Amino acid sequence: MREKTWRIALRTIGMFALALVIAIPLYYILVNTFKTQGDMVSDPLGLPVDWTLENWSAALVDVSIYRSFVNTLYVTAVSVVAQLIVGAMAAYAMIIARGRLAQIIGGILLLGFIIPGQSTMIPLYRMLVGFELVDNLNGLILMYLGGSIFCFFLIRGYMQTIPFELVEAARIDGASTNQIFWRVVLPLIKPILVTVGVFQSMWVWNDFLLPTVFISSPQKETIVLQVYSAVSEFTTDWPAFMTVTVIALIPMVVFFLFTQRHIVSGLLAGSVKG
Repeated sequence: MREKTWRIALRTIGMFALALVIAIPLYYILVNTFKTQGDMVSDPLGLPVDWTLENWSAALVDVSIYRSFVNTLYVTAVSVVAQLIVGAMAAYAMIIARGRLAQIIGGILLLGFIIPGQSTMIPLYRMLVGFELVDNLNGLILMYLGGSIFCFFLIRGYMQTIPFELVEAARIDGASTNQIFWRVVLPLIKPILVTVGVFQSMWVWNDFLLPTVFISSPQKETIVLQVYSAVSEFTTDWPAFMTVTVIALIPMVVFFLFTQRHIVSGLLAGSVKG
């Protein structure tokens, strides 16, 4: 009994230490949004001597912040929905086919999942130039469709736990392949769709690489590029920079707090179902 108590105590201390390590950078960013540049330089980790809302006022009246927010919301929503649809349809087709061709296609998809995306940037950029989709939000969405491979593997694993008899019963009742997918399969895999959707939403919203490569116009910047543009070449107003950073983080923090239970329930349901 005493040994068990010690284990619990050590685990608690370890988790508290880990949480503290994660919380320090967040505290550092948040507390400095209420400081002047001088206060931050003199005492970065201390509380503000004179609390100020000037950084927040300046950020919230900047029209470019709202424009980049709308751009990011559009790209994230369309990209994630498209990724889920493509990933779910591919997983359904692979499970239904169960043939040699399906295995070959699965191997190709696995290869695409393994190859680092950074190594394909140049050919992808040249392709988008040919389609006149560089510096275009729709072109950026097209690039994010590569995330459908990740959706495919997670959804396929969950979809394999669905009793195949349900599909056969719907087919006997006269349902077409499309009807079975949309009316039978999709409602059954809703937990994993929500889980994967949360993961992909956080990735697209916070992504820096693809917008940096494929977006150049200030009017089409995402919120992450807006944060980056606050850093100048010679001098940077760090309190203002951190204020914009917090504004960019707030939507994803709120989104994660409301959906975190779906992440756990979706993954657990896929691991024990059937």
